[in-house]
Amino acid sequence: MSVKVKSMSFASLSISAVTALFSFGMIFFFGGGDLVVSVSSALIMGFVIYIVSRYTIWRFVLYRIKPIYQLMFERNVSVSELAGHFEGRDIISNVGSDIAEWAEKKAAEIDRLKDMENYRKEFLGNVSHELRTPLFTLQGYVITLLDGGVDNRDTRVRYLEKANKCIERLIAIVHDLEEISKLEMKVLNLERTQFDIVALARETAEVFNMQQNPNDIVIKVDGVLPIDVFADRRRIEQVFINLMSNSIKYGRKGGVTTVGFVDMFDKVMVEITDNGIGISKENMPRVFERFFRADTVRSQENGGTGLGLAIVKHIIEAHGEKVVVRSQLGEGTTFGFTLKKYL
Repeated sequence: MSVKVKSMSFASLSISAVTALFSFGMIFFFGGGDLVVSVSSALIMGFVIYIVSRYTIWRFVLYRIKPIYQLMFERNVSVSELAGHFEGRDIISNVGSDIAEWAEKKAAEIDRLKDMENYRKEFLGNVSHELRTPLFTLQGYVITLLDGGVDNRDTRVRYLEKANKCIERLIAIVHDLEEISKLEMKVLNLERTQFDIVALARETAEVFNMQQNPNDIVIKVDGVLPIDVFADRRRIEQVFINLMSNSIKYGRKGGVTTVGFVDMFDKVMVEITDNGIGISKENMPRVFERFFRADTVRSQENGGTGLGLAIVKHIIEAHGEKVVVRSQLGEGTTFGFTLKKYL
């Protein structure tokens, strides 16, 4: 028959109880059958054995589990320090929970390291892919010029203009990579000020409306009354630029992008809605991933780096707010984000 030791106190009590019963029997048999003497002696013997066994088990268990806790704490641990760790707690019943907690933390750390490794591999693959296209295209233009194209003025000018566009795209990719690196390392210092979010949206929209875009999309801002927010104006302008630019890239020919505002008491929800190609359900969870583009061909034609929405997400989250997206394939997309109002 086996006995499951639930705690150190249970083990000590078991030993002292067995000892007390044995002592009672021996004293009662050899001591002339005096019941009072036998019981008293057995209780004293049991108490002494309880104290001695408890201390002995305590020291024994501490020495046995010391290597385990040195592994868990990742340093040398003295028996006295370990005793302090278990002060007021039973060793046997708590060592299992300590090991389980440590194992859970290690498993979570391993999963995090695996995720980081997968991200590193994916990130390097995406960067090399994004840089390869403009670099190879630029190399093709240079080779053409070196092979004699430089002697023809029209060819020279045309190829140099195309080469310049490739360089601009490379600069944009490097700039966005630097920007998102700062955002992900959380070294972004926000300069929060009071400003009118509706006025900022109008200013940004006017810049886009003054420029020609291939889809002839017009950006309209709904909102008459000023709404003061407390945020980093330059960063929120960057959010507007990225979202409005995104709506133009994926918008419908002759379409409209609308910027709306929803009053949420101490916050305001800003929504940028287009009537473009939309996003499929399977791609919705990935829209804020780095380099992810639902329509790769159209994005490359318009010079997108695939980092704009990831930058938007990091900027809004740096403000302690949320950015969301809802879309219907073939009907359009709405990006929304919240900001604290200046009250």
